[in-house]
Amino acid sequence: MTSAACFSQTYAQARQKFLSACADLGLPVESHRHPLPGAEAEELAVDVARSGPLDAEHVVLISSGCHGVEGFCGSAVQIALLRDEVFQRQASDARCAVVYLHAANPYGFSWLRRWTHENVDLNRNFRDFSQARTHNDDYKALHAVMIPKRWPATLGNRLHLLSHLVKFGRRRLQKAVSGGQHSHPEGLFYTGVSPTWSNSAVRKIVRQHASHCKHLVWIDIHTGLGPKGHGERIYSGPGNSPMLERARRWWGEGVRSSQEGQSVSVPLSGLMVYGALDECSPAAFTALTLEFGTLPGTQVLDALRAEQWLHNNPGTGEHQRQQIKQQLRDAFYVDEPQWKDDVLRQGREVALQAINGLSVAL
Repeated sequence: MTSAACFSQTYAQARQKFLSACADLGLPVESHRHPLPGAEAEELAVDVARSGPLDAEHVVLISSGCHGVEGFCGSAVQIALLRDEVFQRQASDARCAVVYLHAANPYGFSWLRRWTHENVDLNRNFRDFSQARTHNDDYKALHAVMIPKRWPATLGNRLHLLSHLVKFGRRRLQKAVSGGQHSHPEGLFYTGVSPTWSNSAVRKIVRQHASHCKHLVWIDIHTGLGPKGHGERIYSGPGNSPMLERARRWWGEGVRSSQEGQSVSVPLSGLMVYGALDECSPAAFTALTLEFGTLPGTQVLDALRAEQWLHNNPGTGEHQRQQIKQQLRDAFYVDEPQWKDDVLRQGREVALQAINGLSVAL
């Protein structure tokens, strides 16, 4: 298939393409329906399809849409793999089950938000909420600057933000903003104070499809960080874990560890993939975040700031609302043929390497 045939322009279109690709392979789809409607009044759901034996010892889980609007990319990779006869054959020959988790955050995908309907960053929400939480004091100091009272941001606001960059340095500022915070529910990268709807749905799916396997590989697809069109392979677990050695053996020495400061991402907690550590503890687990670059980081951050301001100001005029939503979409989905080709090529390579890695002794 051409890349254009795999990518979509809306959540509703992406879901239909995914369901059609599953139907063509004769794969049943489980739909975990979201309680709210989509932007086009469509049904929202986390859709799951599985190819391969139900008793497979090895499972590869490929997820899209953890960050809503980033789902255009991950959905296209999933659809391309479902249509890829070589990939399907190699997975079958290896007796490896492949689970396609489509649109982990369908609300954000449809409404062009990075966050869930609870305004929570799903990829910071997989944590033990019974434990005391670490305060992000740097975000507290930044919040009023990040989400000003008016938009577009004034020159004074931008100079204030620049002063924080000079004071903190780029890496500390990135950690302060994107590391997750629980003090401002109306702010950016909010962790939430309890599991979100999507958190519960994803955990149920993982328990059902991977709690009895011997090895689980989870490839979670994201966009928004790094050079345009480059898919960085990010390992986010502890530096001394066998998982890191396995990841580099399978996907190459180019695998970056955020914990060791090598990645475009800062070290994070509450990641979605680590829900598997709770739900599938007997299995050997290997997780990889595949992060595709889009626009320069300052533009991506500006889009997030604008969209959060819009969410906090629902009375904004329709023209400005559409402008801000398009800005956010463009920050996480590059609607250009070359970018799409690069995404599908690298997504396929990573998926095949996972199958090949599982076909040899662990």
